[in-house]
Amino acid sequence: MASLKNKIVMITGASSGIGNACAEAFASKGANLILCARRIDRLAEIKKSLIKKYGINIFIAQLDVRKLRDVKKVIGSFPAQWKQIDILLNNAGLARGFSKVYEADITHWEEMIDTNVKGLLYVTRAILPKMVERKRGHIINIGSIAGHEVYMMGNVYCATKFAVNALTQSIRIDVLDKNIKVTSVDPGMVLTEFAKVRFSGDENSANKVYEGVTPLSPKDVAEAVIFSATRPENVNINEIILTPIIQASPAHIFRNKV
Repeated sequence: MASLKNKIVMITGASSGIGNACAEAFASKGANLILCARRIDRLAEIKKSLIKKYGINIFIAQLDVRKLRDVKKVIGSFPAQWKQIDILLNNAGLARGFSKVYEADITHWEEMIDTNVKGLLYVTRAILPKMVERKRGHIINIGSIAGHEVYMMGNVYCATKFAVNALTQSIRIDVLDKNIKVTSVDPGMVLTEFAKVRFSGDENSANKVYEGVTPLSPKDVAEAVIFSATRPENVNINEIILTPIIQASPAHIFRNKV
């Protein structure tokens, strides 16, 4: 098992859910963290908590991955001691809306494409060249089972996660001779703010998503990420698909009605 002690790990979308859980998991292994998200106040709280608990170093940055100019400016302004990033976790992503293509709000499409696809590309483009120069590093993308099978009214969200799947494979080929690992961790149903965001804060609709099921926790996903990040130097985990035991696909879920 490879050590993560003193490695520099950058996590996007680190203010909640899977990103927050991954920050905790990496911190517990002694990694130093760059935590990025739009909600800088939450990042400040997470930073204080993890430093107190694990005694690691943490740098936080307010970042909206949808904006190329901001990505270039923020990452370009990282202090020198934070520029040698060992692991990039592209976690920032969302679903917005739940409707058929012919009824959809196009602004929802744009937000998902800008965040899930273009945001991942912008951040990767900013970080990967330094890994190529050093001939070491690891890109870990948080995908979804929705990037393997579509489901009703998932249309554009599924398309963005299919894109993440394709980009992960393509990046892996592009750096095949650069000693850089590239991994996709693709979860099914996870209990995060995901549903609340999808339904624009409608708690009732969001809660229905999890009725009668025990979904994955963000910690479950973080454990898969850590497993991928701690394999021996010659081992790359290409892809991990994980679901709760009651889920066989995006559309096949057993709900306990009791």
